[in-house]
Amino acid sequence: MKACDVMTSRVVSIRPEATVEEAVRQMLDNRISGLPVVDGEGDLVGIVTEGDFLRRAETGTCRKRPRWLEILIGPNSLAKDYVRSHGRKVEEVMTRDPVTVTEDTTLDAIVSIMERRRVKRVPVVRGREVVGIVSRANLLHALASVSRDMPPAAASDADIRQRVLDELAGQPWAPVALVDVVVKDGVVELWGSITESKQAAAMKVCAENVPGVKDVVSHLSWIEPMSGLVISDNTEHGPRSGS
Repeated sequence: MKACDVMTSRVVSIRPEATVEEAVRQMLDNRISGLPVVDGEGDLVGIVTEGDFLRRAETGTCRKRPRWLEILIGPNSLAKDYVRSHGRKVEEVMTRDPVTVTEDTTLDAIVSIMERRRVKRVPVVRGREVVGIVSRANLLHALASVSRDMPPAAASDADIRQRVLDELAGQPWAPVALVDVVVKDGVVELWGSITESKQAAAMKVCAENVPGVKDVVSHLSWIEPMSGLVISDNTEHGPRSGS
């Protein structure tokens, strides 16, 4: 999927010369947490978010540092913080030159950008014109849509077993040579040994994602490398809801 498949096309934006109060009001009225900032020609020049308003003079939340730390930080950074907490115009508090994507950017690339830049939304641009926004909420909507289009359930226990084995075989963390899979009436049982403690949970998730699986029971054993103690998972669950 690409940005154009999930983005919000109705973009609420604000001008750089608008006041902070106007920006806050727009966010509240439209129930959004960020605004692209566009100039008179419609070009993107920045972005302002709720995070830019966390430390404000009006609410008494300005950052307070010990005097010795202020000396280390220096006047330049202190002046920058003062502008962000006391500035009255959007252009004084906004993030300039925000990271952007195009309509053809893949969701995988967008998620990587969000993780790397620690942002919750990215503007979608065509040239310098903002044509959409992709936020974490849009990604959740995409997930919900994909979840509705689940593949058909396996026809038999043998089919389920093969699908589980095929999925495990494609995972670099799975000790497939040490594990066996048994399926009866849609219930998957995992037998064998694992080399790392987290592998048991991952293998159960792997089996749960195979269509037609009603439940997963683990009989996996893990040998603790330091003590040599054999730890058995041996967890059993009732049928999952909706099965």
